[in-house]
Amino acid sequence: MVRLHLLALFLVSNAALGAEKPPVAAESELRDFVERYVTDREALSRRYPVDSSPERFDRLARFYDEWKTRAEAADFEPLGVEGRIDHVLLRTGIGYQRRLLAREEGFVRETSALLPFAEDALALNDARLRMETMDAAKAGAALDSLADRIDAARKEREGRVDAIARLTAFRAQEQLGALGEALRSWYEFYSGYDPLFTWWCQAPYKEVTRALEDYRKFLREKVLGIGPGEEEPIVGNPIGRDALVADLASELVPYTPEELLVLAEREFVWCENELRKAAREMGLGDDTMAAIEKVKNLYVTPGEQPNLIRDLAREAEAYLDEHGLLTVPPLAKEVWRMRMMTPERQKVNPFFTGGEVISVSYPTDTMEHADKLMSLRGNNIHFARATVFHELIPGHHLQAFMNQRYNAQRRAFRTPFWGEGWALYWEMLLWDRGFQRSPEDRVGMLFWRMHRAARIQFSLGFHLGRMTPEECIELLVERGGHELANAAAEVRRSFNGSYPPLYQLAYMMGGLQFRALHEEMVGSGKMTDRELHDAVLEGGSMPVEMVRVRVRKEAIPRDYTPRWKFLGEEVTP
Repeated sequence: MVRLHLLALFLVSNAALGAEKPPVAAESELRDFVERYVTDREALSRRYPVDSSPERFDRLARFYDEWKTRAEAADFEPLGVEGRIDHVLLRTGIGYQRRLLAREEGFVRETSALLPFAEDALALNDARLRMETMDAAKAGAALDSLADRIDAARKEREGRVDAIARLTAFRAQEQLGALGEALRSWYEFYSGYDPLFTWWCQAPYKEVTRALEDYRKFLREKVLGIGPGEEEPIVGNPIGRDALVADLASELVPYTPEELLVLAEREFVWCENELRKAAREMGLGDDTMAAIEKVKNLYVTPGEQPNLIRDLAREAEAYLDEHGLLTVPPLAKEVWRMRMMTPERQKVNPFFTGGEVISVSYPTDTMEHADKLMSLRGNNIHFARATVFHELIPGHHLQAFMNQRYNAQRRAFRTPFWGEGWALYWEMLLWDRGFQRSPEDRVGMLFWRMHRAARIQFSLGFHLGRMTPEECIELLVERGGHELANAAAEVRRSFNGSYPPLYQLAYMMGGLQFRALHEEMVGSGKMTDRELHDAVLEGGSMPVEMVRVRVRKEAIPRDYTPRWKFLGEEVTP
C-alpha cells in the first residue's frame, strides 16, 4: 500500500510539472567507473592549481598512465552498447589528455631559457601545498636570491632584444604573471599569521614582486611592443599539422585538415550564393555586403536589447513546442536568466553568450562613440534572432540542463563538436524548415553560418602556419562582413584565450555531423524529430560519431576507430 501511495504521488506530481518525462537511469555498465575517473581528475586539478608547476605535470602524467592501465584492463566483451561507448571513449580520452599535457609541458619548457628561476619560484608554493613546515629564515633567503636572479635574467636579455622570439616572449610574460599569482598565494598564506615569516619575508617578497613586474614589463613593451594600457598582441600557440591530425582522431573525425579546408570553402560559397538571393529581394542586386550593412543598422534603441532577447527566446521555445521537435522540460524554460556583459568582457566577446545565464553584449554609456555603434550593429535584431536559440533552448542552456540529469559521467568526454555542433545544427535545421520570415532574417542566419565556415579557415590556417592573426581578422572583415573591432575580438579569443585548437572549427563540423545523422535517422523514417533529438540530449556529451553509434544501437568492437564519412561525397583538396 505504501508503494502504491508513493507511486500515485509521483504520478500526480509529474502531471503537475507538465508531464515531464521521469529521468532514465544511465544504462552504461561503466557509469561508476567513468565517474570515478572524472571525480579523481577534478580533485587533482584542484590540488595542483598552478598550470606550469612541474609537480602538476608529473602527478597528472602518473594519473593518466595509471588510468590507461585500468581502462585497458576492464572487461569489454560483456558490455552493452552504452558500456562499450564509455569504454572506447575513456581510453581515447585518456590518451588525448595525456598528449595535451605533454604539449602544454612543451610550451613551458620552451620558455625555460628566458625564465631559469621559474621552477625555484614555483617550489615555494608547491611546498606549501604539500603542507611542509616552513622555515621563515630560509624562505626569506630564497626570496632574496630569487629577486636577484630575476633581475639578472632581465638584464641579460635587455641588450639582445632582437634575439628573443616573439612567441616565446609572449608565453614567458604569461608565465611571469602566473608566477606572481602563485607567489602571492604562498605569501598570503603565512603573512600576518606567522610573525617570523613576516619579519623575514616581507621586504624580499616586495623585491621579488617588483622584479617579476619589471621583467614582464620589459618583455611586453620592448619585445612585444605593447605600450601601457594597450591590448596584448594576438599571438596564440600554433600547434602544426601533426598535432591537428592527432586531435581530429581523438574527436573521432576521419578527415584531414586539408579536407576540412575544402569543406569550409564549399560552405562559404553556398552562403555567398544565398546572400546574393537575399540581397536581390532587398532591392540591392548582388551586393551581399550592402545587404549585411543594411541588416546591421536594424537594431533596437539603447535599453531595449533585454526585451528583444527575451522575446526571441520565447519565440524559439514556442516554435519547438508547436512543431513537436523535441521535449523541453518545463523547469528548463523557467530557470534561465539574463545579465548584461561588462565593457571589459565585450573586448573578447563582442556578441552575447549563453547557457543558463545569457550574457547580453551591448554598448554602455562609458564606451567611445565608435565602439557603441559597432556593438549596436554587431548585435542587431536579425543577427540576434539567428542565434538566441543557439545560446538558450534548444542550444547551450538546454544542453547543460540535460547533461546534469542524464549520463552525467560523460562530462569526461565533453567536446565542442557536441556542444557547439548541436547548437549550430539547430541553426541549419531551422533554416531548412523555413524559420526565417524575411530576407533580412536570412541575411542574419547566413552571416553566422558564413562566420562558422570562416572559423574553419582561419583556425586551421593559423595552426597550419598559413595565416597570421592579422590575415584572420582581414578574412572576417573583407569576406565575412564583420566589424573590425568584433573581428579582432573574435580572433583574439580564439588564439589568446583558453580555447583548444579545434574549438572554432567544431561549430560547423559538429553541425554537419548532426545534420547527416538527422538525414540518416529522420529522413529515412527510422526516428521522428522528437525521438532523435531527445536521444541526443539524454545520451550525454560525447563525440558525435558516438552519438550515431548510440542511436543506431551498435555493439562496437574494442578497437573501434573513426569511420563515419558524414560529409558524404569525397572532399578532395
